[in-house]
Amino acid sequence: MRGGIHHIDLTVKDARASRAFYESVLGFMGYRLSAGNPFGEDETGFDFDLHDGDQFCSIGILSACGEHAARVHDRYSPGLHHIAWTASDRADVDAMYAHLLSIGAMILDAPAEYPRYGAGYYAVFFADPDGLKLEYVHKP
Repeated sequence: MRGGIHHIDLTVKDARASRAFYESVLGFMGYRLSAGNPFGEDETGFDFDLHDGDQFCSIGILSACGEHAARVHDRYSPGLHHIAWTASDRADVDAMYAHLLSIGAMILDAPAEYPRYGAGYYAVFFADPDGLKLEYVHKP
């Protein structure tokens, strides 16, 4: 799809420490560790890829380095506010919520309708280990 997202790179304090979280959450959505190198990772982090027919998306998880590693993420400062992934239906959102609870993820807002974002907008909001806001949403 022209203009679609090809890849996103997220910087976290320690990619190796965040790997289990992302492997679990992205794996739930069908992402797999990249085959770009033998382990899908290198000294800077790792990539997860999603292949769906002709569509492709990659999400890189990179370790912060140097003086930047001590900074705390603030979604209200310039930069990333949050990322939202599309769920197949409301039950898929609920299944993600159950999955997030099972791995001890930080839930920001449990699944609910958010009419201010459009009719039928149903989502769960959660955070990664470094506080990056993430969302799984179904909008008919």
